Amino acid sequence: MAQFIKLYDDNPNPKEIQKIVKVLQNGGLVIYPTDTVYGLGCDFTNNKALDKVARIKGVKPEKANFSFVCNDLSHLSDYVKQIDTSTYKILKRALPGPYTFVLPGSNSLPRAFKKRKTVGIRVPDNNIARAIVKALGNPIISTSIHDEDEVLEYTTDPELIFEKWQNIVDVVVDGGYGDNQASTVIDLTTDEPEIIREGKGSLDIL
Repeated sequence: MAQFIKLYDDNPNPKEIQKIVKVLQNGGLVIYPTDTVYGLGCDFTNNKALDKVARIKGVKPEKANFSFVCNDLSHLSDYVKQIDTSTYKILKRALPGPYTFVLPGSNSLPRAFKKRKTVGIRVPDNNIARAIVKALGNPIISTSIHDEDEVLEYTTDPELIFEKWQNIVDVVVDGGYGDNQASTVIDLTTDEPEIIREGKGSLDIL
């Protein structure tokens, strides 16, 4: 059964963050808050954990559209090919924030992503998500957890999330009520930014 860990966005407890990091390092799956909906994630360097997430989502790992949650833009060059100044300016304006940016993937991506030409990058405006990534030392995979409910696409109550996922994942982080609107997805791999999905987040950043 999963651990249920309460954290506060304004000041996430470092001891609890370390517990979560240990679980991720051991190949565990974690549900955690972002600045949009709750996400399901794992350490992106752990292939077995990636396989588990892909199985839960019902997709093949190499075809899965997982995004990488990063702490900031400082390690971007580890996962992304060189980007031009105008692209970087958009990223600086928008992040941290409720956006997923599709960027050209570099050759130094973990093995599971080697065949990918693009990667989705997230730097959420949520201290809990960023503290986990910072303590882990590399990105975590992020994929939204959907609800079977016809009306509500995303579950926002962490206790209900725990009820549903407690036997599937290793940790559910209670960071308070989540949002029910996903991130805005913007493709920056071509000359003009392309809106793939309009979600939370203004398009004024473009």
